[in-house]
Amino acid sequence: MSLLVAKIDADLKAAMIARDAEKLSVLRMLKSAVKYAAIEKGGADSVPSDLEVLAVVRKEVKKHEDSITSFTEAGRLELAEKEKKELDFLRSFLPAQLTPEKMEALVKEAIAEVGATSKAQMGSVMKAAQAKAAGQADGKTLSQIVQRMLP
Repeated sequence: MSLLVAKIDADLKAAMIARDAEKLSVLRMLKSAVKYAAIEKGGADSVPSDLEVLAVVRKEVKKHEDSITSFTEAGRLELAEKEKKELDFLRSFLPAQLTPEKMEALVKEAIAEVGATSKAQMGSVMKAAQAKAAGQADGKTLSQIVQRMLP
């Protein structure tokens, strides 16, 4: 069992004991999403790795960010606030994010590694940069840095 799945299970039990309905709801949703992704990838008995769990958490974070934007635009501030609380809790499962300076250094390394000379090679640079970041950088931010650094 991966460490993140064990952490989710432990937090789920703690939320049940504490009768914390908000955390319990988020953890059940997250556990369900992780299980669904594992089934989709390898069948009912597959156990997801930490990287696969992180991918699911990032996907859920993105969904919550989109929901916050939609609720705010629609004037549903109470729902946006609920989503923000859930988003903060979900982010606790993600590794610490890299600073902008470290991201730029990482992108420079990726550009040098790939030998990119134009924006036409952005895909290969992004692939290398995301592999180096190992979940510690947002794809959108990395993409902006890559676009800025490539001629």
